[in-house]
Amino acid sequence: MEPTIQTSPAPKRPFRKFLVITTLIVVFCFWIFYLICGMGYSEGTRSGILTKVSKKGYIFKTREGELIVGGINQGDGAILPATVFKFSVRDEQTYLKLDSLQGKKVVVSYKQVIKNLFWQGETDYFIHAVRTMD
Repeated sequence: MEPTIQTSPAPKRPFRKFLVITTLIVVFCFWIFYLICGMGYSEGTRSGILTKVSKKGYIFKTREGELIVGGINQGDGAILPATVFKFSVRDEQTYLKLDSLQGKKVVVSYKQVIKNLFWQGETDYFIHAVRTMD
């Protein structure tokens, strides 16, 4: 009879399996969060007086602005107060156009996202077009 050589099974590595599964779950969650941050929630326009355009941030410079949406006269002398629409700007060309229109009545087209990433801007509203009111 021939002697059979018995080999022992490879040692199980539960920690390595746990580490791989945990890493995959974390990467998947970040990927889903990144997709959600880019999804549009609403689109529209706002009009008012452009009062502020600035670049902010220590490490990530974002372009931010404010638009005063005028109050409403109710006819009996009462005026509803004006509200401030805060927005962010992604591209430099739109920012430069906004910068040249400060103090004027403008109409801005925006896209609202569900959640923004911190390097994109401070608000969830991103301006992609601007024009003056006639």
